[in-house]
Formats: sequence, structure tokens, C-alpha cells
Amino acid sequence: MIADDWTERFQGTKVLPRAVRDRLLKVAQVRSYQKGYPVFGPNNVPDSLLFLYDGTIRVSQSSDNGRDIVLYRVDAGESCVLTTACMLAEEAYNAEGVAETDITVVTLPKLAFDSLVADEPAFRDFVFAAYSRRLIDLLRVVDDVAFGRIDVRLAERLLNLVGGDKEISATHQQIASELGTAREVISRVLNDFQKRGLIAQSRGRIAVLDKPALRALAESD
Repeated sequence: MIADDWTERFQGTKVLPRAVRDRLLKVAQVRSYQKGYPVFGPNNVPDSLLFLYDGTIRVSQSSDNGRDIVLYRVDAGESCVLTTACMLAEEAYNAEGVAETDITVVTLPKLAFDSLVADEPAFRDFVFAAYSRRLIDLLRVVDDVAFGRIDVRLAERLLNLVGGDKEISATHQQIASELGTAREVISRVLNDFQKRGLIAQSRGRIAVLDKPALRALAESD
């Protein structure tokens, strides 16, 4: 259940002046959605700023040939930069946001957002600081896709996915979408990893056999 004062949940909002936080609590709305819910999609013009109180939202974009790339994830305690950008420009989304888990979101209607940005310098600074941080993250994604070695990026992604476990439940296509490349490319590199004894594969599952070697590869670029 969401706390009475949800502004405590977010790094940016909990340091705002009390009067600003009270305004946010008065005008914002709290909503919950199940895993798989399409939070936003292409051609939708956002009418609210989105704060994610709990869960994870996966933001991805599809090319004309059907290839997907994961742009970023919105985690609990964060706002969605794409929503902010589209609201400021009054333009439609060109990407899709889907709930990866059950989620609870706090939405701030555009009229209230515009009023707070105009009236409260502290809130305005918070919005643009969060926007700048996420924009830098997006530029890193572009840099990785354009210039990063796919074996290095894949090793890093496998380590992130496996965490403290030994196996990953993911298809080659899902991993390809995460890294913005073709499934065939991922299959080729995974087969190479398997030959080198780094992983073992079965349908829809990847067992990580040599984490130190994968970590050394991930840090080699």
C-alpha cells in the first residue's frame, strides 16, 4: 500500500519545500496496474507526469522492420523522462512503456505540472535535474549500440540478469531486444561463449558457468 506522503519515496520530491510537497499531494493521483499493462505507447500524447512508486516499467522502441531496443527502465522512486519530454514538447510518444511487474504510479496532471513548474523554482529544478540525468543514460545507450563491442555488452548484460543466481530465463530474442541488435547476432555470440565454457544453453535458459571470466570480458572494453 502506498504511504500517506508518497513524496518521501522519491529522492527529488522529499527534499522539496513542505509547501510544494503539500501541493503535489493535493493534486496528484495514485493508480495501480498489473504486470504487462501498457502504461503508454506510440501516438499517445501524455497528459500527466509519471512517478513510479513501486515496480518496474520497461521502455522500448520498435523499428520499421520490427526490431526492438530497450531504451531504459523506470524503477521505483524514479520519474519517466520520456513522459516529461513529450509533455514539455506537447508531442506524442515514439516508444512504448510496459509494466514489467505489478506497478503503483503517481500521476501529476499536466495543468498542475505546468503550474508547479511556473510557480515553484524548487520543483522546476527537480524536474530538469531528473530529465538531464536520464538523458545522459539514453546517450550512453546510443553510444553502446553504435560503438560498443557486442561480446562485451552481452557479457555485462548476462551478469546483470543472472545476479546472484546461476541461471537466466530469457530467449535469444529477448536479449537481442535488450541490446538493440539482431537475434542472429546474439545466438552467434552465445554459441561462442558456450564453446569457451562460459555458459551452457537450453531452451529459454542460460546457465552461467564462469562468472569471473564473463566479468573480465565485461570490463575489458
